[in-house]
Parts: sequence; structure tokens; C-alpha cells
Amino acid sequence: MPLDTTRRQFVAALGGAVSLAGLAGCATAPAPRAPQAPQPQPTTVPHSAGTDVPRFALPALACDCHHHIYDRRYPAHPSATLLPDDASVADYRLLQQRLGLQRNVVVQPSTYGTDNRLLVDALKAFGPAARGVAVVDTGVTDAQLRELHAAGVRGIRFNLSFLVGITADMMEPLARRIAPLGWHLQVNGNADRLLAAADTLQRLACPVVFDHMGQLPQPQGLKHPAFALYARLLESGNAWFKLSGAYLTSKQPDLSDVGVVARALIGLAPERMVWGSDWPHPTKKAGEKPDDAAVLNLLDDWAPTTAIRQRILVDNPAKLYAF
Repeated sequence: MPLDTTRRQFVAALGGAVSLAGLAGCATAPAPRAPQAPQPQPTTVPHSAGTDVPRFALPALACDCHHHIYDRRYPAHPSATLLPDDASVADYRLLQQRLGLQRNVVVQPSTYGTDNRLLVDALKAFGPAARGVAVVDTGVTDAQLRELHAAGVRGIRFNLSFLVGITADMMEPLARRIAPLGWHLQVNGNADRLLAAADTLQRLACPVVFDHMGQLPQPQGLKHPAFALYARLLESGNAWFKLSGAYLTSKQPDLSDVGVVARALIGLAPERMVWGSDWPHPTKKAGEKPDDAAVLNLLDDWAPTTAIRQRILVDNPAKLYAF
């Protein structure tokens, strides 16, 4: 019996609920291809020591959730004090190739205040595999927020250590403004500053994302009173943490003291942890930049199972940044 006749008889038996065209489409449509992780390539990268690749295999669509772009063709804010050397989109792509990363989140640095032009231009250059975190003040219009959203922005940042062009009392009103967009408020600062802002952080109308594991000072670590705040916020479901910047507070050459903090945070809420390189490491001088493969290898110590690393590097960023 001809194949077309067989199909017609099958459709008739189903009461005509399925069209021949639909049946043909089902028969011929290829199965979606699973994403493939790139092969890391040893290479020299600006603002990074070493050339080695990570010691463990990254999953497909692994995301770096915290890095910056700098370009002196864009004017720094007059009050900015952190003025690193240029670190371009092309430079960062070399880091992606070396580490095997496919997605990335560009974070507006304090250097440019609320002038997000470089951030938007970087997102345009990176394309759909990138997201951004901007800095805005309370004068931002709804139209400007929508434009930033269309450019790939999914959050705003308050760097309490370098408040350039913004003030801490803007956090609550801006959190209410960005909540309908599905954005989060990212906050950076040492543990004492974050603890002083506890009341505000607990009232925010949107999720709060802590840079650099909340910068608990060492050797206090988990004994610092800010850790109790972090635990409460994680328990509430409103907080996320970036497993980044271990070298900012560590007192140990192998960063093992901050590793204790990382493991504790992962243990509390592995579904709300993301990883970031902090490239180009703006607080580090030239000649003191860390080896980014070694920075990434720390995650292999902190989250030693493939399933948890899949969450931290792929699943959680996809949710937080709407990839």
C-alpha cells in the first residue's frame, strides 16, 4: 500500500484530529541538538596570569556572572577613584576561549557612574549570550529602563565601597521600580557596610545579589555577624550570592579560608549561587593579577560534584539573568 494512503487511513482512524501536514512534520522534524561545550584553549589573556586551562570540564553554556569592561574612550565619572587600564570585549573573548565559557554578565563598574554607554555597547558587541548589570539613579525614566532591558540589562548595582553618582538611600525606591521588569539589585561592599544596610536589604522589593560572597573579613569568616544576615536572606529566598573575588578578603595563599565561606553558602542555597571571574580584577595592580584558570579551579574544590557545578555555572545564571 502506498505510504500516502497509509497516512490517510491513520488520520481517519484518529477522527481527523491530526493533519497530514502535521503528521509529515512530526515524521521529519529533526530532534533539537544539545548544546556543546567548547574545548578550552591555552592562551595568554590581558589582565590574567598564566595560560593554562581549567582542570575540570565545564558544562555547555557555562556563564561568568561577574566581569567588567573598561575603555578610556568613554569618560570616567569626575569622582571615580578606581581607574583601571582598558579591558576590551576582544580581551575578554580570549578569556572565554581559555576557560571554555559561553555566556557572560557585564557589570557596570564604579568608574563610569551612571553613564551606561560603554556597558550597552559591550552588550551589543557580545550579542545574545551576554547580559548586563547597570548603575542608575532615581532620575532614570521608565523609558530608559525599558531601553536598558532591551539591550540585555537584568539588574542594577550599588557598590557601597565606591558610591559614584548614586547614594545608598536610592536602593529601596529603585528596587520598586525595577521589580516589574524581573530585575534584581546587586550590592557590593565589605561585610560591615552590608550589615549596616541590613534593614534596607531585607525590605527590598526585588531579589538582592551579593558580590564576592559578601566579603566576610578573615580570619573571622563565618563568625562575623554579617553571615547570620546572609543566612536569613538566603532562607527567605530573596538572596543570591556570587562566588567570586575570593582574593579580596583571604589571608591564606591558597584562599582556603574563603573556601570555608563558599562551601557554607553553597550548602545553604545551591540553587541561588552563581560564579564570577571578576576579570580584569580592577583592585589588583598590573603584575599582581591572578591566574583565572586557578580562580575557576576553586569552584571544583567548593562544589565538587558535576550536578552542583551545573547549577552554579548554567542553571542558576539562566534563571537569574533570563538567558
